[in-house]
Amino acid sequence: MLDSSASMSVAVRPTHAGSDHPAVSMPKIGILLANLGTPDNYDYWSMRRYLNEFLSDRRVIDYSPWIWQPLLQLIILSKRPFSSGAAYKSIWNEDAGESPLMTITKAQTAKIKTEMHKRHGDEVMVDFCMRYGNPSTRSKVAEMTAAGCRKILFFPLYPHYAGATSATANDEFFRALTYEKWQPVTRTVEPYFARKDYIDALAQSIERAYGMMEKKPDILVCSYHGVPIRYLMEGDPYHCQCQKTTRLLKERLGWADTEITTTFQSKFGPEEWLQPYTVEEVARLAEAGKKNIAVCAPAFSADCIETLEEINEEIKESFEEAGGENFTYIPCLNDDTAHINALANVIDDNLSGWVDSPR
Repeated sequence: MLDSSASMSVAVRPTHAGSDHPAVSMPKIGILLANLGTPDNYDYWSMRRYLNEFLSDRRVIDYSPWIWQPLLQLIILSKRPFSSGAAYKSIWNEDAGESPLMTITKAQTAKIKTEMHKRHGDEVMVDFCMRYGNPSTRSKVAEMTAAGCRKILFFPLYPHYAGATSATANDEFFRALTYEKWQPVTRTVEPYFARKDYIDALAQSIERAYGMMEKKPDILVCSYHGVPIRYLMEGDPYHCQCQKTTRLLKERLGWADTEITTTFQSKFGPEEWLQPYTVEEVARLAEAGKKNIAVCAPAFSADCIETLEEINEEIKESFEEAGGENFTYIPCLNDDTAHINALANVIDDNLSGWVDSPR
């Protein structure tokens, strides 16, 4: 559980101000982590609210609202909350009453907070928000400014940039700032997909997983969340950044090209998306004699519905139905120590000039 005192700050009246001047919080630097989001529960109405917010985002679905919204409101949101709710129920953290993404994001935030306070003491305040659902970006920006954050570093937890992830998170952050009387100075974090410490953290997690297996997999499938191929043609760099991560990971592991491959998952709608599609590629690999595979998801900073349910259930089933024998899902980096260190280093690099670097 996060320390609720994180949002507390001593407020005092400025030295030369009159007695009627409101107290002002002592200045701090806010570090606001952001992830995609999660429904509050897996019941129909919770799922419908969440999906409506997510699928109404023009960064995610950029079709004309005149065409998309009637389809979304009258057809998709009448049926999809049931199937999505069932998927969430299969992975739900019942003990905590929340999705795994929420549980993991809380753990990441707590560890990053501890690490940043080791490095910078009470000068910084660390918290998290979700692009869709709760806690909202607007609510957390308001808390940070009320606590005296005169500078905020906004950090979407996506290694790779995509309009449908990093950009929409930034959009919501900038919108939240419009509600503040005294806007803080702000920075956003650039993608960290090629950083050595991030690649090292990925490689170490794979080496650990392989070290626990009796038989080395025939191939490692790096499955990234997909986007329509049209986005690539329109200038979105996501596809190229994913390919570079796989290449750097292969080089760090010292592997041959045949030991690792890049695929894309989570296709939605009628358009052609980035290929090869993971669900089809794992079946093709099984049919080609690759009976023992491992799958990782480098684009996700935390395990979520797309990894725990889609990869570890749907994609695994596709592989086994095609004759595959051993399917191993390697978890996301989550709150792994090397991952937390890498994220803390990203934060420090982006705080340059705001705080003294401890490194």
